[in-house]
Amino acid sequence: MKTILIVDDEQDTLDYLSYVLPKRNFKVITADNGFDALQIVREQHIDLVLSDIAMPDMDGYELYSQIRDFDDTIPIVMMTGFGYDPNHVLVKAKKDGLHDIIFKPFEIDDLVHMIKNALENN
Repeated sequence: MKTILIVDDEQDTLDYLSYVLPKRNFKVITADNGFDALQIVREQHIDLVLSDIAMPDMDGYELYSQIRDFDDTIPIVMMTGFGYDPNHVLVKAKKDGLHDIIFKPFEIDDLVHMIKNALENN
């Protein structure tokens, strides 16, 4: 069973994904901020990080950069509630190795497909 670290400052998102992803055969660990997420990545085996971009203190892009500095093999998928913008920093990050971006609200099947692809292509 693959372990996914979900990082989001919205408790509803953490609760929802913690409920549905284990039903899809994933172990879920959650963090409500980037600092806690970094500590988890450093201390535990994580197969994939699923992080929101808009969070206080440390946004998802900064988290992405710090995880990359620590371990550049962990697949990272970002979530955002902002619409697609070709100049957005996440679009640029995707070109630099970010595995995928999913826009909220999303269908759980689409997210699971992205997660599986990121894990298989890593």
